[in-house]
Amino acid sequence: MPASARADEPPWLDVKGPGVWRLVVSPYSLHFRPSEEHEYVWGIGAERQHDNGWLWGAVYFSNSFGQDSGYLYIGQRYPGIFGTPPLFFQWTAGLLYGYKGKYEDKVPLNNGGFSPGAVVSLGWRFDHQTSVQANLLGDAALMLQLSFDFR
Repeated sequence: MPASARADEPPWLDVKGPGVWRLVVSPYSLHFRPSEEHEYVWGIGAERQHDNGWLWGAVYFSNSFGQDSGYLYIGQRYPGIFGTPPLFFQWTAGLLYGYKGKYEDKVPLNNGGFSPGAVVSLGWRFDHQTSVQANLLGDAALMLQLSFDFR
């Protein structure tokens, strides 16, 4: 255990231990059931991943209906899946905000714009700093994400 982590803290809470900061940019989303109401979806955020695979982060994005939105999350990344070093799987779970007004029913368990969120991803690391991943957004869409790591 890193010296900066306490024994009673969860492993993802260690902010000083070994790991990387990650800038994430999402330039494109593919809706599974396109609608005339849908607008361009984009996102930008930051993630902290520890060497043990645990991560946490925040993303600011424009949702499918043009509303400013956010997602705060924790999760874990699993590198080298299927024996392929650059291939990784990632999951996150957290708090989603932004689906308000007539779009409140577009995400489950929404209360005043706040709802639980979860994302599963499959990605590819090009090198020690750059990766791309496809994020599954429930049954609504697939989002392309580009990531840049900084030590």
